[in-house]
Parts: sequence; C-alpha cells; structure tokens
Amino acid sequence: MDENQALAAFAGISNQTRLRIVRFLVVAGADGRPAGAIGEALGDTSPSRLSFHLNQLQQSGLIESRREGRSIIYSAILTALSDLVAFLMHDCCEGIALSATRPLHCSPNAPGGLRLWRRWPSKDR
Repeated sequence: MDENQALAAFAGISNQTRLRIVRFLVVAGADGRPAGAIGEALGDTSPSRLSFHLNQLQQSGLIESRREGRSIIYSAILTALSDLVAFLMHDCCEGIALSATRPLHCSPNAPGGLRLWRRWPSKDR
C-alpha cells in the first residue's frame, strides 16, 4: 500500500458512520451483510445516507459489494484493512520490520513508551 492508497482508506473511515460500517462488516467476515442488515445495525441512518456511506467506502477500497438475488451484499476487503495496518506499522519499533518472528506488538520498553498489541487489553480503549 502506498501513501495515496492509505490516505484514501483513512478518508473512507474518517466518519463515525463509515467506521461503524467497516467494523460491522469485519465481524461479518467473507459472508458480508445485505444493505438492509447494515442499516438495521446502525439504527439511525436513512437509506439514502447509508447508500452514500457505502459508496464512499467502496471508492476508498475498503469494502466491496456483490448481488445475490435482489439483495446487494457488502463485505469488508480484509486484505485492504490489513495492508492499512501494515502501512502504519511499517517502521514500528525504530524501523525493525514486522515478521512472523516479530508479531504485531512492541516491547513496553520501546522508545517513547510505544505499546501495540494484537488485541486491546480491554474494550475501554
């Protein structure tokens, strides 16, 4: 992922509704969810507003859609989200590249107190 792609992805999730949609679709996995189910999960978004946000996320390259009968199913592009995280983490821990032997976390004693974890210790973060 290059810097322009990262900027487009961040622009896509720079809105609370779009971020909530992406998080909902990540949970759904490859099966995705129909637009109606996404709207129900959000609760307070009109169909036209939902359509706008889904379109913005598609243009940013973070979600994709497919037609199944009369429904449009949306799913997160998990590789794009992983690439976005990798773009951010590329120079983690003073430039030591991440690898299978160096998982996605840094030492609590890392410069500047940098602490990154696979999962947040609690849901409060």
